[in-house]
Amino acid sequence: MEKELTELEQKMSASTFWNDRETAQEIIDKVRQLRTWVDPFRTVGKLCGDIKSLLELVAVENDHSILEEIQKEMDVLEHEIEKLEFKKMLGGPHDTNNAIVMIHSGAGGTEACDWVSMLYRMYTRWIERRDFKLTVLDYLEGEEAGIKSVTVLVAGEYAFGYLKAEKGVHRLVRISPFDSNSRRHTSFASVDVIPEIDNEIEIEINEKDLRIDTYRSTGAGGQHVNVTDSAVRITHIPSGIVVQCQNERSQHKNKSFAMKILRARLYELEEQEREKELQQQYGAKDDIAWGSQIRSYVMHPYSMVKDLRTRVETSNVTAVMDGDIDMFIEAFLKMSKLHEPGK
Repeated sequence: MEKELTELEQKMSASTFWNDRETAQEIIDKVRQLRTWVDPFRTVGKLCGDIKSLLELVAVENDHSILEEIQKEMDVLEHEIEKLEFKKMLGGPHDTNNAIVMIHSGAGGTEACDWVSMLYRMYTRWIERRDFKLTVLDYLEGEEAGIKSVTVLVAGEYAFGYLKAEKGVHRLVRISPFDSNSRRHTSFASVDVIPEIDNEIEIEINEKDLRIDTYRSTGAGGQHVNVTDSAVRITHIPSGIVVQCQNERSQHKNKSFAMKILRARLYELEEQEREKELQQQYGAKDDIAWGSQIRSYVMHPYSMVKDLRTRVETSNVTAVMDGDIDMFIEAFLKMSKLHEPGK
C-alpha cells in the first residue's frame, strides 16, 4: 500500500494531472482510501520506535521515572492497534463501498409503519454521527402514520462494511401509542443492505429483460410531487427483482438511481449463489443472512435491546434508538470474521 501510495502521489504532482478530471478524481479517491490504512500503520510504527527508544534510555540511565511515560505510550499503542485490527475486519470486497439501505414494514399495519419510521430515525442519527451523507431514493408513507418503506443511499467510507451488520428482521415490543386500550404490541420491519456497485464491475443487463413503468410520486418531495410521471419502477423479468425510485423530480435521474439499485441487487444475487457454493464446499455455517430475525427492541414490560446473533444487549433503549448501535455492529463483524468459509 505504501508503494502504491507513493506512485499515485507522484502522479498527482505532475503538471498534467488535471488534464483528465475523471481519472484525476479516481486517483484522489484511491489515495484517500490508501491513506486510511497507511497513516495509522505509520503511527503505530512511530509509537513502537518511541517506546523502544524510551526503554533503551531506561536501561542506559537506570531512570525508572521514565516507565510512567512508557506506560502512557503503550496505552496509546494498544488503542491504535485495536483500531487497525477492527478495520481489518472490514476487509470484504465491497466493505469500502457506499451502502443502499432498504427498510420495509412487516405485518401490523400502522404499528409496523411507525416502527419503520423509528428505525429510519435511528439510522439517520447513526449516519450523522459518522459524518456520512444520506440520500433518499424512495419513500412511501404509511396510510395513517409512519413509513411503509424507504430506500436510502448512504455515502461514506466503509458505509457498507458497517451497515451490512443491520441486514435482517428487527422486532419491536411496546405499548402501542395507537391502541386506545394501551395494549402491548409486537411489530416487525425488515432491513436490507447492499453495496453500491461501481462501474468497474460488469453486470450484464439486457434491455429486453426489463419492464419500465412510470407513475406519479406519492411521498414527500415538494411541489413537483403528483404533477408529472417522474417516478420510475423497473422490473427485471428473469429474476423477478423490482426496484423503484421517486425522490428526484427528473424521470431521467430516477431511472438512473433505479438502475443503480438494480445492478446492486443483481450483483448481490450472484454473490449469494457463490456463497452457497462455498458453504457446500466448507460445510454449513451459522446463518447470518437476510430473512432471519436479528434483534429485539423491548420497551415494555422492561427496557432491553438484544442482538440475537451475538447476544450483545443493553438496557439503554433510548440511546440505541438515538443511533448508538456501534456495539451491535462491532460484535457482528467480529463474529462474522470467525464464520468465514474455511476458518
